[in-house]
Amino acid sequence: MKVNEKLIRPVHEAKYLDVENSDRYRSIARLFYLNYEKLKYWMYQEEVYAELTEDPYFADYTMEQCQQDLETLSAWGNLATIQDTRRVASIEEFKNKKFRYQLTETTVEIERMVIRLENLLIEGASLEPTLLERLRMSLGKTGEIGEMDKEKIYGWWSDLNNDFIRLNQNYQDYMRELNSVKAEEMMKTKAFLVFKDRLTEYLRTFVKSLQVNVTAIEQIMKRIPEETVVRILEQVTAYEMSIPRIEVQVEEQQIYEKMKGRWENIQKWFAGTGGGESEAMKVFDTTNEVIRKITRYASRLSEQNNSAASRREEYRKLASMFAGCRDMGEAHKLSAVVFGVEKPLHLRGDFARSTESINSGVFEEPPHEILLQPRVRTYREKSKRCGIRDSTWEKEEVRQAMLARLEEERRLLESYIREGRLDFASLPEIEPQIRDVFLTWLSKGLENKAHRAKTEDGQAFSILLEDQEKTCILKCTDGTFRMPAYTIVFE
Repeated sequence: MKVNEKLIRPVHEAKYLDVENSDRYRSIARLFYLNYEKLKYWMYQEEVYAELTEDPYFADYTMEQCQQDLETLSAWGNLATIQDTRRVASIEEFKNKKFRYQLTETTVEIERMVIRLENLLIEGASLEPTLLERLRMSLGKTGEIGEMDKEKIYGWWSDLNNDFIRLNQNYQDYMRELNSVKAEEMMKTKAFLVFKDRLTEYLRTFVKSLQVNVTAIEQIMKRIPEETVVRILEQVTAYEMSIPRIEVQVEEQQIYEKMKGRWENIQKWFAGTGGGESEAMKVFDTTNEVIRKITRYASRLSEQNNSAASRREEYRKLASMFAGCRDMGEAHKLSAVVFGVEKPLHLRGDFARSTESINSGVFEEPPHEILLQPRVRTYREKSKRCGIRDSTWEKEEVRQAMLARLEEERRLLESYIREGRLDFASLPEIEPQIRDVFLTWLSKGLENKAHRAKTEDGQAFSILLEDQEKTCILKCTDGTFRMPAYTIVFE
């Protein structure tokens, strides 16, 4: 998008729609618009006042208020004014400046838009297959139209663009209604089942027409010569330039680029460009997706209605059929028809069988269970619900076993301590778990700046290294290693 001066300019002409006294401003603008449609472009202040006061809503409306409203609308650019000098009979009347008022072009378009908004829910949107046929017929005449004069070419071009714009806008508006929140809620109600068939048939008719006409239009556009398109665009541009416009300056190149862009949009919509998918195919896919969604909702509603039906008679009929079977084999066959599937799934694998007999049937062998889990990252196995069980005795048993093990380890550790000292240089061969405990004490003491720490049972000790150069060999059942000759002194 390219930002220009027209885009960033504030639209003061639309201010009268949402300001204080907008009821008076909008009524005046609508009055001018209704007269504009009757080809009455100029109105006097007295005429405006007389028309407004005919409605009971403006019973207290004054001439001074009417003059102020007209001046305000003129200041905002909604009304164009011109002084009327034809009825002047004196200098005093000329000084009072009697004006005529006319609706500006911008306000005319704003009023048209407001009227469309007011009738939005009344008119609604629709899908018109006839527009596709008209577009196909119009594009089929491109060759002969290119040889005509510019007036006929311009008329053909206007009809083509109007049909294309109408087709595109109607489809977008209709699809927006079908994908709205209101439509989604309506599709979930039982009343939708009555409306479903008619809506589905309507959409399918449009899809068929779209499929046939788009294929034909695509072939037609491929056969149109490039020079024919260029001549048509040049003739349309020349006709646009020949239209006299007041206070409006247009450039020929700008109009030509605009017409060329419209033709490229039509070509892209039906045939696509650069090998890409055309917009018509996207419309085709979107409409089919809406049909599938409608079918899904209808199927879900039907299932909900049928789920409440009583199955008693069906179950009674099935029970009587099974009771009438002569043997188990016939019952198995009936079960396969009633509860089986048309195309059963066969699993192949290295399964362990209870017998190797080829005459053994599936009902004579035990079933083989296969646990299947979803292939999603968020899958978690459900925890089994169970009552709260009193495990006080088990906890106490575990606690006593742990205390006994800790007491045994404590006596074993104390057997290596002589006179409150643990000298690593004089230790005999020890077990790995004993070594780990001693080294844990040593690392705790060395991490402290004062080389002091406490054991797990709270006994304080300090680390002593009498000779920095002296080392010793600590022997363990899983190996030996050399270390400084530390001594742990217990308090």
